Amino acid sequence: MAFSDTITVEQLDSDPYPVYARLRAEQPVAWVPAVNLWLVTRAEDVEYVTTHPDLFTAEVSDSPLDRSFGGPTILTMDGERHLDLRRSLDAKYKPRVVASYIDDLVTPIAQAALDSLLSRPDHRAELMASYFEPISVLSLGSVLGLGHLSADTLQEWFHGLAMGAINFEGDPVKQQVSDETATLIDTALRPLMTRLQSEPDDSTIASMLTSGCPVGSPRSIEQVLPSLKVIILGGMQEPGHGAGSCLYGLLADPEQLRLVRAEPSRWDDVVNEGLRWVAPIGTQTRQAVRDIDLGGLTIPAGSAVGAVVASACRDETVFTDPDAFDIRRERRPNAAFGYGPHFCAGHVFARGQERIAMQLLVEAMPDIALDPAHEVTFRGWEFRAPTELHVTW
Repeated sequence: MAFSDTITVEQLDSDPYPVYARLRAEQPVAWVPAVNLWLVTRAEDVEYVTTHPDLFTAEVSDSPLDRSFGGPTILTMDGERHLDLRRSLDAKYKPRVVASYIDDLVTPIAQAALDSLLSRPDHRAELMASYFEPISVLSLGSVLGLGHLSADTLQEWFHGLAMGAINFEGDPVKQQVSDETATLIDTALRPLMTRLQSEPDDSTIASMLTSGCPVGSPRSIEQVLPSLKVIILGGMQEPGHGAGSCLYGLLADPEQLRLVRAEPSRWDDVVNEGLRWVAPIGTQTRQAVRDIDLGGLTIPAGSAVGAVVASACRDETVFTDPDAFDIRRERRPNAAFGYGPHFCAGHVFARGQERIAMQLLVEAMPDIALDPAHEVTFRGWEFRAPTELHVTW
Protein backbone atom coordinates (compact mmCIF):
# COMPACT_ATOMS: atom_id res chain seq x y z
CA MET A 1 0.00 0.00 0.00
CA ALA A 2 1.36 3.42 -0.95
CA PHE A 3 1.85 6.05 1.73
CA SER A 4 -0.71 8.31 0.06
CA ASP A 5 -3.39 5.63 0.54
CA THR A 6 -2.91 5.77 4.31
CA ILE A 7 -3.22 9.54 4.74
CA THR A 8 -6.27 10.64 6.73
CA VAL A 9 -8.05 13.97 7.03
CA GLU A 10 -7.24 13.98 10.74
CA GLN A 11 -3.52 13.64 9.97
CA LEU A 12 -3.70 16.60 7.65
CA ASP A 13 -5.74 18.70 10.05
CA SER A 14 -3.44 17.90 12.96
CA ASP A 15 -0.14 18.58 11.17
CA PRO A 16 0.13 18.32 7.39
CA TYR A 17 3.79 19.29 7.16
CA PRO A 18 5.35 15.86 7.93
CA VAL A 19 2.90 14.37 5.43
CA TYR A 20 3.92 16.88 2.78
CA ALA A 21 7.63 16.30 3.46
CA ARG A 22 7.22 12.58 2.94
CA LEU A 23 5.15 13.11 -0.20
CA ARG A 24 7.78 15.46 -1.63
CA ALA A 25 10.42 12.80 -1.01
CA GLU A 26 8.50 9.66 -2.05
CA GLN A 27 5.33 10.59 -3.99
CA PRO A 28 5.51 14.20 -5.20
CA VAL A 29 2.39 13.57 -7.29
CA ALA A 30 -0.01 11.30 -5.42
CA TRP A 31 -3.66 10.33 -5.40
CA VAL A 32 -4.96 10.78 -1.83
CA PRO A 33 -8.31 9.01 -1.44
CA ALA A 34 -9.13 10.68 1.89
CA VAL A 35 -9.55 14.08 0.22
CA ASN A 36 -10.46 12.95 -3.32
CA LEU A 37 -7.51 14.83 -4.80
CA TRP A 38 -4.23 14.31 -6.55
CA LEU A 39 -1.83 16.23 -4.29
CA VAL A 40 1.13 17.94 -5.96
CA THR A 41 3.68 18.93 -3.32
CA ARG A 42 7.03 19.98 -4.84
CA ALA A 43 7.41 23.72 -5.40
CA GLU A 44 8.34 23.38 -9.07
CA ASP A 45 5.31 21.19 -9.80
CA VAL A 46 2.94 23.38 -7.73
CA GLU A 47 3.96 26.41 -9.77
CA TYR A 48 3.61 24.45 -13.01
CA VAL A 49 0.08 23.29 -12.22
CA THR A 50 -1.12 26.75 -11.23
CA THR A 51 0.44 28.62 -14.16
CA HIS A 52 -0.77 26.37 -17.00
CA PRO A 53 -4.55 26.84 -17.20
CA ASP A 54 -4.48 25.18 -20.62
CA LEU A 55 -3.52 21.94 -18.85
CA PHE A 56 -4.98 22.43 -15.37
CA THR A 57 -8.16 24.45 -15.36
CA ALA A 58 -9.63 26.21 -12.35
CA GLU A 59 -13.08 25.10 -13.55
CA VAL A 60 -13.26 22.02 -11.35
CA SER A 61 -16.31 19.80 -11.93
CA ASP A 62 -16.97 18.97 -8.26
CA SER A 63 -15.54 22.01 -6.54
CA PRO A 64 -16.41 22.36 -2.84
CA LEU A 65 -16.47 26.12 -3.43
CA ASP A 66 -19.04 25.95 -6.22
CA ARG A 67 -21.07 23.37 -4.33
CA SER A 68 -21.10 25.46 -1.16
CA PHE A 69 -21.24 29.02 -2.48
CA GLY A 70 -23.93 28.67 -5.12
CA GLY A 71 -22.12 28.63 -8.44
CA PRO A 72 -18.86 29.43 -10.20
CA THR A 73 -16.60 31.74 -8.21
CA ILE A 74 -13.64 33.93 -9.06
CA LEU A 75 -11.44 31.01 -7.95
CA THR A 76 -13.19 28.45 -10.18
CA MET A 77 -13.23 30.41 -13.42
CA ASP A 78 -10.65 30.82 -16.17
CA GLY A 79 -10.34 33.10 -19.17
CA GLU A 80 -12.40 36.21 -19.78
CA ARG A 81 -15.03 35.47 -17.10
CA HIS A 82 -12.29 35.35 -14.49
CA LEU A 83 -10.51 38.44 -15.79
CA ASP A 84 -13.75 40.40 -15.83
CA LEU A 85 -14.42 39.77 -12.14
CA ARG A 86 -10.75 40.18 -11.26
CA ARG A 87 -10.67 43.63 -12.86
CA SER A 88 -13.69 44.65 -10.82
CA LEU A 89 -11.50 44.35 -7.70
CA ASP A 90 -8.76 46.67 -8.98
CA ALA A 91 -10.42 49.82 -7.62
CA LYS A 92 -9.71 48.71 -4.04
CA TYR A 93 -6.93 46.13 -4.18
CA LYS A 94 -4.26 47.31 -6.61
CA PRO A 95 -1.02 47.69 -4.61
CA ARG A 96 -0.71 51.45 -5.05
CA VAL A 97 -4.37 51.92 -4.10
CA VAL A 98 -4.02 49.79 -0.97
CA ALA A 99 -0.91 51.71 0.05
CA SER A 100 -2.93 54.93 -0.01
CA TYR A 101 -5.51 53.81 2.56
CA ILE A 102 -4.44 50.68 4.48
CA ASP A 103 -2.88 52.39 7.51
CA ASP A 104 -5.73 54.88 7.92
CA LEU A 105 -8.29 52.08 7.60
CA VAL A 106 -6.79 49.38 9.79
CA THR A 107 -5.06 51.39 12.52
CA PRO A 108 -8.20 52.68 14.29
CA ILE A 109 -9.84 49.24 14.08
CA ALA A 110 -6.75 47.60 15.54
CA GLN A 111 -6.36 50.31 18.15
CA ALA A 112 -9.92 49.80 19.38
CA ALA A 113 -9.31 46.06 19.72
CA LEU A 114 -6.01 46.75 21.47
CA ASP A 115 -7.59 49.21 23.91
CA SER A 116 -10.11 46.53 24.86
CA LEU A 117 -7.26 44.12 25.62
CA LEU A 118 -5.28 46.67 27.61
CA SER A 119 -8.29 47.34 29.84
CA ARG A 120 -8.28 43.77 31.14
CA PRO A 121 -7.21 43.73 34.79
CA ASP A 122 -5.66 40.26 34.62
CA HIS A 123 -3.40 41.19 31.68
CA ARG A 124 -4.29 37.97 29.86
CA ALA A 125 -6.08 37.39 26.56
CA GLU A 126 -6.75 34.90 23.78
CA LEU A 127 -5.74 36.80 20.67
CA MET A 128 -7.28 34.85 17.79
CA ALA A 129 -10.93 35.46 18.69
CA SER A 130 -10.51 38.73 20.60
CA TYR A 131 -7.92 40.54 18.48
CA PHE A 132 -6.75 39.15 15.14
CA GLU A 133 -10.06 37.86 13.78
CA PRO A 134 -12.07 40.98 14.71
CA ILE A 135 -9.46 43.24 13.08
CA SER A 136 -9.48 41.07 9.98
CA VAL A 137 -13.25 40.87 9.52
CA LEU A 138 -13.92 44.52 10.35
CA SER A 139 -11.15 45.81 8.07
CA LEU A 140 -12.31 43.79 5.10
CA GLY A 141 -15.97 44.42 5.96
CA SER A 142 -15.33 48.15 5.76
CA VAL A 143 -13.78 47.91 2.29
CA LEU A 144 -16.42 45.49 1.03
CA GLY A 145 -19.27 47.75 2.11
CA LEU A 146 -20.32 45.70 5.12
CA GLY A 147 -19.30 48.18 7.77
CA HIS A 148 -22.79 48.03 9.26
CA LEU A 149 -22.26 44.42 10.37
CA SER A 150 -20.70 43.42 13.68
CA ALA A 151 -17.46 41.53 14.11
CA ASP A 152 -19.42 38.65 15.66
CA THR A 153 -21.65 38.34 12.58
CA LEU A 154 -18.74 38.45 10.16
CA GLN A 155 -16.76 35.93 12.21
CA GLU A 156 -19.75 33.57 12.21
CA TRP A 157 -20.01 33.93 8.43
CA PHE A 158 -16.32 33.18 8.01
CA HIS A 159 -16.34 30.07 10.18
CA GLY A 160 -19.50 28.72 8.55
CA LEU A 161 -18.30 29.25 4.98
CA ALA A 162 -14.99 27.59 5.81
CA MET A 163 -16.77 24.32 6.56
CA GLY A 164 -17.93 24.04 2.96
CA ALA A 165 -14.78 25.34 1.32
CA ILE A 166 -12.62 22.63 2.90
CA ASN A 167 -15.13 19.81 2.49
CA PHE A 168 -13.28 17.81 -0.15
CA GLU A 169 -14.30 14.61 1.63
CA GLY A 170 -18.03 15.39 1.35
CA ASP A 171 -18.77 15.41 5.10
CA PRO A 172 -22.54 16.05 5.43
CA VAL A 173 -22.16 17.77 8.80
CA LYS A 174 -19.66 20.29 7.44
CA GLN A 175 -21.84 20.84 4.39
CA GLN A 176 -24.93 21.55 6.45
CA VAL A 177 -23.14 24.21 8.49
CA SER A 178 -21.85 25.83 5.31
CA ASP A 179 -25.22 25.70 3.54
CA GLU A 180 -26.99 27.29 6.49
CA THR A 181 -24.39 30.06 6.63
CA ALA A 182 -24.64 30.68 2.88
CA THR A 183 -28.43 31.04 3.20
CA LEU A 184 -28.00 33.61 5.96
CA ILE A 185 -25.56 35.57 3.80
CA ASP A 186 -27.85 35.46 0.78
CA THR A 187 -30.75 36.79 2.84
CA ALA A 188 -28.67 39.55 4.39
CA LEU A 189 -26.88 40.75 1.25
CA ARG A 190 -29.42 40.54 -1.58
CA PRO A 191 -31.27 43.75 -0.61
CA LEU A 192 -27.97 45.63 -0.29
CA MET A 193 -26.71 44.30 -3.62
CA THR A 194 -29.98 45.15 -5.34
CA ARG A 195 -29.63 48.77 -4.19
CA LEU A 196 -25.97 48.96 -5.22
CA GLN A 197 -26.76 47.77 -8.74
CA SER A 198 -28.58 51.07 -9.38
CA GLU A 199 -26.94 53.28 -6.74
CA PRO A 200 -23.27 52.21 -6.59
CA ASP A 201 -20.93 53.65 -3.98
CA ASP A 202 -17.16 53.21 -3.58
CA SER A 203 -17.39 49.79 -1.94
CA THR A 204 -15.93 46.56 -3.32
CA ILE A 205 -19.42 45.05 -3.63
CA ALA A 206 -20.57 47.98 -5.77
CA SER A 207 -17.47 47.68 -7.94
CA MET A 208 -18.04 43.95 -8.42
CA LEU A 209 -21.60 44.67 -9.55
CA THR A 210 -20.94 47.64 -11.83
CA SER A 211 -17.24 48.12 -12.73
CA GLY A 212 -16.71 47.98 -16.48
CA CYS A 213 -20.44 47.54 -17.15
CA PRO A 214 -22.57 49.85 -19.33
CA VAL A 215 -24.71 52.25 -17.31
CA GLY A 216 -27.93 50.51 -16.38
CA SER A 217 -26.55 47.02 -17.11
CA PRO A 218 -24.84 45.82 -13.93
CA ARG A 219 -23.69 42.28 -13.35
CA SER A 220 -26.37 40.11 -11.84
CA ILE A 221 -26.36 39.25 -8.15
CA GLU A 222 -26.05 35.58 -9.17
CA GLN A 223 -22.82 36.38 -11.05
CA VAL A 224 -21.26 38.19 -8.10
CA LEU A 225 -22.56 36.59 -4.90
CA PRO A 226 -20.58 33.30 -5.06
CA SER A 227 -17.33 35.23 -5.56
CA LEU A 228 -18.26 37.67 -2.82
CA LYS A 229 -18.50 34.70 -0.44
CA VAL A 230 -14.99 33.65 -1.50
CA ILE A 231 -13.70 37.13 -0.68
CA ILE A 232 -15.52 37.14 2.66
CA LEU A 233 -13.93 33.80 3.49
CA GLY A 234 -10.38 34.22 2.20
CA GLY A 235 -10.04 37.93 2.86
CA MET A 236 -11.16 37.56 6.45
CA GLN A 237 -9.28 34.33 7.10
CA GLU A 238 -5.87 34.92 5.60
CA PRO A 239 -4.82 38.14 7.38
CA GLY A 240 -6.20 37.23 10.81
CA HIS A 241 -4.92 33.69 10.83
CA GLY A 242 -1.66 34.59 9.17
CA ALA A 243 -1.00 37.21 11.83
CA GLY A 244 -1.75 34.73 14.62
CA SER A 245 0.68 32.16 13.23
CA CYS A 246 3.31 34.83 12.67
CA LEU A 247 3.05 36.28 16.17
CA TYR A 248 3.36 32.81 17.64
CA GLY A 249 6.60 32.36 15.71
CA LEU A 250 7.95 35.57 17.23
CA LEU A 251 6.81 34.84 20.77
CA ALA A 252 8.27 31.33 20.64
CA ASP A 253 11.70 32.82 19.84
CA PRO A 254 12.30 35.92 22.02
CA GLU A 255 15.55 36.67 20.19
CA GLN A 256 13.65 37.26 16.95
CA LEU A 257 11.09 39.37 18.82
CA ARG A 258 13.91 41.51 20.25
CA LEU A 259 15.33 41.87 16.75
CA VAL A 260 12.13 43.22 15.24
CA ARG A 261 11.61 45.55 18.22
CA ALA A 262 15.09 46.98 17.59
CA GLU A 263 14.55 47.19 13.82
CA PRO A 264 10.88 47.96 13.05
CA SER A 265 11.71 48.06 9.34
CA ARG A 266 11.80 44.25 9.57
CA TRP A 267 8.02 43.94 10.04
CA ASP A 268 7.53 43.26 6.33
CA ASP A 269 10.10 40.46 6.59
CA VAL A 270 8.23 39.10 9.62
CA VAL A 271 4.97 38.96 7.67
CA ASN A 272 6.62 37.37 4.64
CA GLU A 273 8.29 34.68 6.74
CA GLY A 274 5.15 33.96 8.75
CA LEU A 275 3.13 33.42 5.59
CA ARG A 276 5.79 31.07 4.25
CA TRP A 277 6.12 29.14 7.51
CA VAL A 278 2.39 28.53 8.00
CA ALA A 279 0.52 29.32 4.79
CA PRO A 280 -2.99 30.34 5.90
CA ILE A 281 -4.54 28.76 2.79
CA GLY A 282 -3.11 25.36 1.87
CA THR A 283 -3.97 24.60 -1.75
CA GLN A 284 -5.09 25.86 -5.11
CA THR A 285 -7.41 23.32 -6.74
CA ARG A 286 -7.33 22.56 -10.45
CA GLN A 287 -8.67 19.91 -12.86
CA ALA A 288 -6.61 18.11 -15.50
CA VAL A 289 -8.00 18.89 -18.94
CA ARG A 290 -6.46 15.73 -20.42
CA ASP A 291 -4.14 12.90 -19.34
CA ILE A 292 -1.03 14.73 -18.09
CA ASP A 293 2.36 13.27 -17.14
CA LEU A 294 3.74 14.90 -14.02
CA GLY A 295 6.18 13.67 -11.40
CA GLY A 296 6.58 10.30 -13.09
CA LEU A 297 2.83 9.56 -13.06
CA THR A 298 -0.09 10.20 -15.37
CA ILE A 299 -2.89 12.29 -13.91
CA PRO A 300 -6.06 11.18 -15.71
CA ALA A 301 -8.17 13.70 -17.59
CA GLY A 302 -10.89 15.19 -15.42
CA SER A 303 -9.07 14.55 -12.15
CA ALA A 304 -9.11 17.15 -9.38
CA VAL A 305 -5.60 18.28 -8.44
CA GLY A 306 -4.57 20.02 -5.23
CA ALA A 307 -1.51 22.19 -5.85
CA VAL A 308 -0.29 22.35 -2.25
CA VAL A 309 1.11 25.86 -1.84
CA ALA A 310 1.74 25.16 1.87
CA SER A 311 4.10 22.36 0.86
CA ALA A 312 5.79 24.51 -1.78
CA CYS A 313 6.50 27.06 0.96
CA ARG A 314 8.55 24.42 2.82
CA ASP A 315 10.25 22.74 -0.12
CA GLU A 316 13.82 21.85 0.88
CA THR A 317 15.10 22.63 -2.61
CA VAL A 318 13.95 26.23 -2.26
CA PHE A 319 14.31 27.08 1.44
CA THR A 320 17.08 26.09 3.85
CA ASP A 321 15.77 24.61 7.11
CA PRO A 322 12.20 25.18 5.88
CA ASP A 323 10.41 24.06 9.05
CA ALA A 324 12.02 26.86 11.07
CA PHE A 325 10.47 30.30 11.51
CA ASP A 326 13.37 32.68 10.86
CA ILE A 327 12.89 36.32 9.93
CA ARG A 328 16.64 36.56 9.25
CA ARG A 329 16.56 34.24 6.23
CA GLU A 330 17.14 35.73 2.82
CA ARG A 331 13.84 37.12 1.63
CA ARG A 332 12.52 35.53 -1.51
CA PRO A 333 9.09 34.96 -3.04
CA ASN A 334 6.97 32.14 -1.67
CA ALA A 335 3.77 30.41 -2.67
CA ALA A 336 1.51 31.51 0.20
CA PHE A 337 -0.69 33.65 -2.05
CA GLY A 338 -0.59 31.17 -4.92
CA TYR A 339 0.70 31.55 -8.46
CA GLY A 340 -0.54 32.41 -11.90
CA PRO A 341 -3.80 34.08 -12.94
CA HIS A 342 -5.33 33.25 -9.55
CA PHE A 343 -2.57 34.83 -7.45
CA CYS A 344 -4.43 36.42 -4.53
CA ALA A 345 -5.79 39.83 -5.57
CA GLY A 346 -5.80 41.03 -1.96
CA HIS A 347 -2.23 40.09 -1.05
CA VAL A 348 -1.08 43.67 -0.37
CA PHE A 349 -4.18 44.35 1.73
CA ALA A 350 -3.56 41.18 3.75
CA ARG A 351 0.14 41.89 4.31
CA GLY A 352 -0.56 45.45 5.41
CA GLN A 353 -3.29 44.39 7.80
CA GLU A 354 -1.05 41.77 9.43
CA ARG A 355 1.79 44.24 9.82
CA ILE A 356 -0.35 46.91 11.47
CA ALA A 357 -2.13 44.51 13.85
CA MET A 358 1.07 42.88 15.07
CA GLN A 359 3.19 46.03 15.29
CA LEU A 360 0.60 47.92 17.35
CA LEU A 361 0.26 44.99 19.73
CA VAL A 362 3.97 44.41 20.23
CA GLU A 363 4.74 48.10 20.71
CA ALA A 364 1.94 48.49 23.27
CA MET A 365 3.01 45.42 25.25
CA PRO A 366 6.78 45.50 25.89
CA ASP A 367 6.64 42.28 27.92
CA ILE A 368 4.08 40.30 25.88
CA ALA A 369 4.68 36.55 26.16
CA LEU A 370 2.95 33.25 25.55
CA ASP A 371 0.76 32.24 28.49
CA PRO A 372 2.41 29.12 29.97
CA ALA A 373 -0.98 27.93 31.22
CA HIS A 374 -2.17 27.31 27.65
CA GLU A 375 -0.51 25.16 25.00
CA VAL A 376 -0.70 26.52 21.46
CA THR A 377 -2.23 24.06 19.00
CA PHE A 378 -2.46 24.53 15.24
CA ARG A 379 -5.24 22.89 13.19
CA GLY A 380 -6.20 22.64 9.56
CA TRP A 381 -4.62 21.82 6.23
CA GLU A 382 -6.73 23.97 3.91
CA PHE A 383 -7.05 26.78 6.47
CA ARG A 384 -4.32 26.55 9.11
CA ALA A 385 -3.74 28.68 12.20
CA PRO A 386 -3.53 28.43 15.97
CA THR A 387 -6.88 27.39 17.41
CA GLU A 388 -6.14 29.77 20.29
CA LEU A 389 -3.24 32.06 21.12
CA HIS A 390 -3.14 32.95 24.82
CA VAL A 391 -0.74 35.67 25.96
CA THR A 392 0.15 37.66 29.05
CA TRP A 393 1.66 41.13 29.39
